[in-house]
Parts: sequence; structure tokens; C-alpha cells
Amino acid sequence: MIQITPAIAIDEREIQEDFIRASGPGGQNINKVATAVQLRFDVAHSSSLPDDVRQRLVHLAGRRMTDEGVLIIEARRFRTQVRNRQDAFDRLISLIHKATMQPKVRRKTRPPAKSREQRLEIKRRRSQLKEQRRPIQPDED
Repeated sequence: MIQITPAIAIDEREIQEDFIRASGPGGQNINKVATAVQLRFDVAHSSSLPDDVRQRLVHLAGRRMTDEGVLIIEARRFRTQVRNRQDAFDRLISLIHKATMQPKVRRKTRPPAKSREQRLEIKRRRSQLKEQRRPIQPDED
């Protein structure tokens, strides 16, 4: 069990991991050893996640989420399989943890009367300044 919060824990059997060949540094092992890790977590059918967390996770995952509701995380940052595996799990845990936090509800507020008055006063002053810059028109009497 992977503990995300005191209320949410994910069974490791729900996570499928595949090891693939990584591009980038690796020396002679680059074409022989599969060091990159690809984690697959079926968010849509996971019994470990509450519905609200599941919806936020789908939103946060973005392009990493497939049409079937599977979250795919690839880790190829390090040269060793062990470190890439740990990196992938850490990223999965932080993403789910971020999804557990409820966003703050935005309440509409109105600007105070004083700030509205200040804004209009500044506009009046600016208008007067521009008015004074105009050339004086001679009276045609």
C-alpha cells in the first residue's frame, strides 16, 4: 500500500510498471538496458480514490491521461532503473496529493467606494492635463 494521505492509500497492484529503453546519457548500456520506467495507473477504475479527487486528478494530469482514464507517468531522468522507478512513484504520489487539496472557492467582491473615487479622480486629472496640451483656438467673433 502506498500511503498518500491518512485517508487515501493506493494498492500497489493497481499500478502497472514497464521498463523501457531510455534516450539520453547511458554510455554503452544505452542500447542494452531498459532503465526508463513507465507507470500506468487506472484512475477511472481505481477504488482507492474518492470521486472528487479522481475528477481533480484527471484535470491535473492533462495530456498524461489517456482516453480510457489511465494515467501514464514516464521517468527517464536518471541512468539507473531504481532511481527512475522511485522518481516515477514520487511524481505519482505528488500528483495525487495535489489532487486531494480542494481549491478555494472564489467569492465575488466589489471594489471599495474609495478606490472607485480615486480611479475616477486620476482619470479626471489626466484628462485635464491632456486638455491643457491642446493648442488654443482663437475666438471667431
